[in-house]
Amino acid sequence: MHFGSLVAALGSALEARRHAGRWLVRIEDVDTPRTVRGMGDALLATLERFGFEWDGEVLWQSRRAEAYAAALERLKADGAVFPCACSRRELAEVPDSALTRDGSRRYPGTCRKGLMPGAKPRAWRVKAEGVIRFEDAIQGTQVEDLARDVGDYVAFRADGVFAYQLAVVVDDAYQGVTHVVRGADLLGSTARQIQLQGLLGLPVPAYAHLPVATNAAGEKLSKQTLARAIDEDSGSPARALFAALGFLGQNPPDNLKNASVMDVWAWAQAHWEMQHVPRILQHPAPGTDSSLYGAN
Repeated sequence: MHFGSLVAALGSALEARRHAGRWLVRIEDVDTPRTVRGMGDALLATLERFGFEWDGEVLWQSRRAEAYAAALERLKADGAVFPCACSRRELAEVPDSALTRDGSRRYPGTCRKGLMPGAKPRAWRVKAEGVIRFEDAIQGTQVEDLARDVGDYVAFRADGVFAYQLAVVVDDAYQGVTHVVRGADLLGSTARQIQLQGLLGLPVPAYAHLPVATNAAGEKLSKQTLARAIDEDSGSPARALFAALGFLGQNPPDNLKNASVMDVWAWAQAHWEMQHVPRILQHPAPGTDSSLYGAN
């Protein structure tokens, strides 16, 4: 778990506790080819060391294929998805003029009206239709035209893996999630998830997207940008929690820097205010120990 993961976990946990709600932990390992054995258990151990306490059992997406398959079958029955035979190479040839808002290439609709003779389906795509509008508790009003801004998106991948967008929607409903608090790097996924909720007849949670921690180059902290694991980089979980509170605009007092993990949590739960969370923060954030950010 790197500093950005800690920020998302802390913000969501504190918001849940502030409203006497449940804080749920989900291991989103649906992308099984990229999953590293033992990493989920290591993450849970890190959360415990940093004082996190979750409610109920941990949900592992890698064990939920049957539920995702049922949701995909409903989408097929309703005509909301279509088989796609396009290869990655073919999709890479989409012109730059067809880029979406997040910089990916918009699907050109090649298979939307049916497969070419002899073509074999590789994936299933959702028909991106309609304008989605929602109010984010931190980022404000969001409006997205799915066809224009996203394009038809994958629900079941060519390698036999269910897409994150489908899995997370099914799991949110299964776990009774009413409020989603997560990093703003997932803000662009929300409209697709709301569309899927509508197609599957599932409730739509309230959303709040926290600012994302970046390195000096403005890149999101991740394994790909060589962000250090916070449980290895920080000698004190309390120090890292203090830094995350500062990043989230909570202005913790200086005497909390050397407090115990229990004392940091006690202060945080008593003083947490979502309204103080900034929309965007640049690296390094005011009051944040920049050594926690990882590689620059």
